[in-house]
Amino acid sequence: ARHHGDVEMVSRRVEGDIHRYTYRDAQRRSKQLAKAIDAEGLARSARVATLAWNGYRHFELYFGVSGSGRVVHTINPRLKPEQIAWITNDAADEIFCFDMTFLPLVKAIAAHCSTVRRWVALCEADALPLDSGIPGLVSYEAWIGAQNSDYQWPEFDERLAAALCYTSGTTGDPKGVLYSHRSTTLHAYAGALPDATGLSSRDCTLPVVPMFHVNAWGVPYAAAMTGAKVVWPGPALDGKSVYELMESEGVTCAAGVPTVWLALLNHLHAEGKRFSTLQRTSVGGSACPPAMIEAFHQLGVEVLHGWGMTEMSPLGTVCRLKGKQLTLPWSEQLPILATQGRAVFGVDMKIVDPQGKELPWDGASAGDLLVRGPWIVSHYFKHEQEKLLIDGWFHTGDVASIDPDGFLQITDRSKDVIKSGGEWISSIEVENIAMAHPAV
Repeated sequence: ARHHGDVEMVSRRVEGDIHRYTYRDAQRRSKQLAKAIDAEGLARSARVATLAWNGYRHFELYFGVSGSGRVVHTINPRLKPEQIAWITNDAADEIFCFDMTFLPLVKAIAAHCSTVRRWVALCEADALPLDSGIPGLVSYEAWIGAQNSDYQWPEFDERLAAALCYTSGTTGDPKGVLYSHRSTTLHAYAGALPDATGLSSRDCTLPVVPMFHVNAWGVPYAAAMTGAKVVWPGPALDGKSVYELMESEGVTCAAGVPTVWLALLNHLHAEGKRFSTLQRTSVGGSACPPAMIEAFHQLGVEVLHGWGMTEMSPLGTVCRLKGKQLTLPWSEQLPILATQGRAVFGVDMKIVDPQGKELPWDGASAGDLLVRGPWIVSHYFKHEQEKLLIDGWFHTGDVASIDPDGFLQITDRSKDVIKSGGEWISSIEVENIAMAHPAV
């Protein structure tokens, strides 16, 4: 807020209208939020849950909760109600903040969430239902509005937990992954590097990747760090809505999963339109098909194909061409851009055979992918006794090869390899062929 206080943040709200304010406004309201949490009597490192779309109030929760010394716990609303209740209880969330679109879901789980003592609807006071049946329900605006912004952020150890996300883990119930203030900050630094997203104060970024999905890949933190203008899309993620926001706000970079970008590309194709400001888009969550990279290329947009995991905060690799590859013909660049790219600074990786022997970076040898780095988890939340690192390395569960230039090619998840006619087939290759078909 000190360096980028006048930079605008734009949100399409759940109600459908557009909300505008600045980083300075966000800081003021985040301080009010922190005081409201203090008033509830939460201890340090207590968890505050969010069930919300990408928007300015969710952004305030990111910073107001963790800045006060508590932990922001983002929950995926696409999970089954019983899973959400289980995760809420496992995390021992004490405050639960939710967008009004999820009111029916919250009604269904409230009685089963024994640790929650305050339910907060992310809305104005006059939008709060009188007969919700949810005990202790308040509106976010009334809740933080009862506090002023005269607040001094507390000082604490950089290793204190800042955020919590749940993953499917290796087996059984979902497992929590805690991110510290230190790991989150280092992750933001790395994510904004020129050979990663290259985010800067000259950018306008649109994170379509949900804020409930691994902290929106760290974009909220990197944007605040660099002073980039942020456009939050809310729940409207169809191609038409996303395109309209991109064009009206001058978006230069975006981030999302292939399914969202496929809908956007289909909209542009159907309407015969192009991008006027978009320069690059990060694609992750699942492998980006070469056909999609080609489609964006034809529209003058660079695809930054990335890979990571919840256990990695999530950033592991980003694919951008090296200098010597810029003069290659497009037909030779495309296969490179379809790989998962090179490890960002801070992440080390290697591939090993079933006996643990390290394999060469020759682009042909495939083995189990291992990673290590300052933002990679060492154990799951409340499972400290189950160490995830072996000799300092995290076993990703991916099968991969690495070429001499360091470009990672994930060929499959260990458990997803298909065997047909006695031959092993990569399910990713099957998906790429399907995505390239005109009927898909």
